[in-house]
Amino acid sequence: MAQEDAVRCLRCLLYALNLLFWLMSVCVLGVAAWIRDTLNTVLTLTAHTRLEDAAVLTYSPAVHPVLICVCCLLLIVAMVGYCGTLRSDLLLLSWYFCSLLVIFCVELASAVWTYDEPSVQRADMISLKFRMPNYGLQQYQWLTHTWDSFQTQFKCCGVIYFTDWLEMTEMEWPPDSCCTHQYPGCARHAHQHDLSDLHQEGCGPKIYSFIRGTKQLQVLRFLGVSIGVAQILAMALTLTLLWALYYGKQFQKPNSEATPVLPEDCVSIAATNGTTTGSSKYGCSHMMKGRTDMSAAQAELRDAQVEAEWLNAAG
Repeated sequence: MAQEDAVRCLRCLLYALNLLFWLMSVCVLGVAAWIRDTLNTVLTLTAHTRLEDAAVLTYSPAVHPVLICVCCLLLIVAMVGYCGTLRSDLLLLSWYFCSLLVIFCVELASAVWTYDEPSVQRADMISLKFRMPNYGLQQYQWLTHTWDSFQTQFKCCGVIYFTDWLEMTEMEWPPDSCCTHQYPGCARHAHQHDLSDLHQEGCGPKIYSFIRGTKQLQVLRFLGVSIGVAQILAMALTLTLLWALYYGKQFQKPNSEATPVLPEDCVSIAATNGTTTGSSKYGCSHMMKGRTDMSAAQAELRDAQVEAEWLNAAG
């Protein structure tokens, strides 16, 4: 009874861990997709600068293909682990343990290989100004869209201040994406009447803060560590469950071999009475003894017949 309770407890814990694997893997994929979208915008603005190298160095572990493949594989492995735990299948549980061990080693190696601190300074933000003169040109429509998207998303204007647009380009007022409330011609109206309608903070510090790390990146790191800890716990529980199931089957074999087989009459008597009474036990024992004596007598008679036939054949 105690062993059955322990096995039931182990199975419940593995159910919970597999469900946790599914939830955390889906969260990692969602946060990674969110970060990747913003990262593409930053890489476009910081192309061919030290800022680009720093951004790649910071976010490569978060959007690395290995991380995406590991999360997708973990969804499948968790499903196999759930099925193996439900059926108490030693083969599926063994495959589940080996898969978790391989995934954990890949995650650990990838984290060690890609970990590095970016070397970036605020003075590097000035290099962004050299990307501004191409704004609005026909052959640089993709850059124009990127500037507008970043200024709208991060609520900033220019690199240090909105006047950067007037210094680095031939524009008489900033782009409309600098407005707090955007509409066609809002930047011209704000520049001529009320400058408070423009974003007062530059995009340089925003990019610097993004490269140093965002809340989304911190969440992703926390999820990665949590998945690793959950994998270690799941492997330990799986080994314990395998040990309990394997030795439980080995313990049941000697008991099944040592259990005497009652005649059908005794089984029917016990089933009819519900419990085996003293008289039924006495009757079953005599029945078994009588059947044994009958078998011995039949064997002796068969031997005597064989001996008589042999003597007749010899005579």
